[in-house]
Amino acid sequence: MTRTRTVTWSDPKETAALARERDGLDFLRAAVAGELPPPPVLALLGARLVSAEKGEVVFELDPEEYHYNPIGTVHGGVHATLLDSAAGCAVHSLLAAGTAYTSLDLAVRFLRPIISETGTVTCTGTVVHHGRRTALAEARLTDRDGRLLATASSTCLIQAKAVTSRAGRSR
Repeated sequence: MTRTRTVTWSDPKETAALARERDGLDFLRAAVAGELPPPPVLALLGARLVSAEKGEVVFELDPEEYHYNPIGTVHGGVHATLLDSAAGCAVHSLLAAGTAYTSLDLAVRFLRPIISETGTVTCTGTVVHHGRRTALAEARLTDRDGRLLATASSTCLIQAKAVTSRAGRSR
């Protein structure tokens, strides 16, 4: 039996422009409230951002067959995408408007397989250290009973706003 799935998404450039205008926590809370469309990757995975606080965010995913690898479990890339998203957004929640970040690394540890019968999984990202140029965040992926499925740590590079001098030159 062949299965199909249709995915739709909004223009990510429009949302990215809004991200530069708001501080990170305000932007993420607007996304949780449905005031902003989810990024295409979340639409593709069927994942959702469910809460955002200073230094902590939570995503959820209902595992489905379309997440499976050839051996019948959720592909590790899905785990990694959720963990990377949670860690990065936890950092984003602490940033001022106009400040960007990018992941420098992601170390993932897979502890238990996920299948569709696992039910909703929750991925929580938490900032461990926030410096001027880098931040360290951790993420935990758990099942509905709180069992740990995977963990990750990530270092993010913080890209501060360009400062313009009185002469009009960026420095």
